[in-house]
Amino acid sequence: MSSKELSPNKKLLIVFGVFVAAYFIPWGAARVLGATNEAFLMLGEYARQHVLLCLVPAMFIAGAITVFLNQQAVMRYLGPDANRFTAYSVASVSGAILAVCSCTVLPIFKGIYKKGAGLGPAVAFLYSGPAINILAIVLSAKVFGWQLGLARAVGAIVFSVVIGLIMAFIFRKDDAKRAADARMFTAPDEKPARSLGQMVVYMASMVGILVFINWASSKGGSTAWDAIYSVKYWITGAFGLVLIYAVVKWFNKDERVEWVIATRDFSLQILPLLFGGVLVAGFLLGRPGHDALIPSNWIAGLLGGNSLFANFFAAFSGALMYFATLTEIPIIQGLLGAGMGKGPALALLLAGPSLSLPSILVIGGELGWKKTATYVGLVVGLSTLAGLVFGNLV
Repeated sequence: MSSKELSPNKKLLIVFGVFVAAYFIPWGAARVLGATNEAFLMLGEYARQHVLLCLVPAMFIAGAITVFLNQQAVMRYLGPDANRFTAYSVASVSGAILAVCSCTVLPIFKGIYKKGAGLGPAVAFLYSGPAINILAIVLSAKVFGWQLGLARAVGAIVFSVVIGLIMAFIFRKDDAKRAADARMFTAPDEKPARSLGQMVVYMASMVGILVFINWASSKGGSTAWDAIYSVKYWITGAFGLVLIYAVVKWFNKDERVEWVIATRDFSLQILPLLFGGVLVAGFLLGRPGHDALIPSNWIAGLLGGNSLFANFFAAFSGALMYFATLTEIPIIQGLLGAGMGKGPALALLLAGPSLSLPSILVIGGELGWKKTATYVGLVVGLSTLAGLVFGNLV
């Protein structure tokens, strides 16, 4: 039995938990019925808007990283012993380029982590992908004012590096052991089957598809951005043609099959946890603008002022909520209108897009719950502190 496979006792505990929920939850109550409906509506929305265009391309990228990317190169630039400036620069910048939601970044994070990336750079990438979204930061400044927009940008960039460094320091022994094991099973004279240029074209074509197929409108905020939005399908199609050429020309049949199998395996690992997490998040919190089990006015009432509790509650609730790309802006705009302070708004902006209950479940399955709890604690704690400081300054 693998170390990540559930033991019979844990499986029994899960079955017992489902039984207790089925037995005691008053499923006939109006609020519970509404929450159940919200859970499945949110899952349907997630499936329509994010699986085909976001998760599927990300799964194929993750599969390609696992199968074809040179492990020595990953360890050289992102491994525990890599130059810190290079490792964290590459991790944060590459994550920011993708500009994806907290769930879409997960397959790629798993791919580079399995391939030998150090925990710190991998976590920096994990945080930066959803948090350092250029359009979201620009729209934050436009909708909420330049102060909040700037604070979000600075906080997200600094957090991606700081959280990665702290995680690497706390779990340095585990990381060193992992790196030693990876070196043991890596052929030192492994000759790549393709040139560096070919691999760059192959990977860049998939990243291009993921980025441009999900390119969002700025709602009139940026003419240049919307000019790209108007032709995003043409750009995506061009990247698709490049990918087809690369796959047919530079890979043999066995390699293509191996790539598809790796993608399938990532899907089987991630999708059940994501779908389960989306259902739970929808049942508790509902979709934006819709109440579920926990009424939204309760949450709004707890976010007023700039107290330590208000900032912590904003960061903590944001870490559990699922935000699709850019949806955090209208949600926070509504909460500000309902009386939320600017400090809690920043805390929510820094914690919300980078985490969600579905993503926490997947991260826990990959890193283990000790590392996952530490990561979530760092995101929530630093977001709370940033919100508290910002709220006092403005």
